[in-house]
Amino acid sequence: MLLLAGDLTDYGLPEEARVLAKELPALRIPVAAVMGNHDLESGKSDEVRQILVDAGLIVLDGDACEMLGIGIAGVKGFGGGFGKRALGPWGEAIIKQFVREAVDEALKLEAALARLRTPQIVALLHYSPIQQTVDGEPLEIYPFLGSSRLEEPLGRYPVSMVFHGHAHRGKPEGFTKNGVPVYNVSMPLLTRTFADRPPFRVFDVPVDAPALPAAAAARGRRATDAVAS
Repeated sequence: MLLLAGDLTDYGLPEEARVLAKELPALRIPVAAVMGNHDLESGKSDEVRQILVDAGLIVLDGDACEMLGIGIAGVKGFGGGFGKRALGPWGEAIIKQFVREAVDEALKLEAALARLRTPQIVALLHYSPIQQTVDGEPLEIYPFLGSSRLEEPLGRYPVSMVFHGHAHRGKPEGFTKNGVPVYNVSMPLLTRTFADRPPFRVFDVPVDAPALPAAAAARGRRATDAVAS
């Protein structure tokens, strides 16, 4: 299967979505995606989403699906920062609204994870749930690259691995505090990190066994491709 971790367009324009939509029928494997911040830039995300869905792309937004025996829970996510330095809902209404958006995205992720009963579960995000995979970015923009609130649902369900994009100068790999592997599959990062290969990563996930320990979660028999723009 192919998983796309958001930023399916540059400016969130329908004509950009149609370019991707023309390419999708050539794929002979299932494809699922979440939207990224670029896809919301022009305020036409509903139209962009519909164009891609009509072309056969599964676009997840707090939804879950099963593909080839693997459960996929997807959500865009949001910012707010990480750990003790995460933004709290205090002060001006606009700050509370910002934090509320992150909380709502985390709740959507939890609802999607709760729907899955497959032995292996993959979480697909655009924003990062941990700081490790954004390290290397300018410190000033950490709060806009992800949120620890997205990490909380990942610890309550047997998630095998997590993919996200968005952090172009971050690190390719990290772990949640519960040991779930997190992979930053932002295309600029993959292009720079793996200069000798195409900008996507390939993982094998077993579909006929209980959820793997975190250290072994990327081994098995079923291939999962992950890429983000």
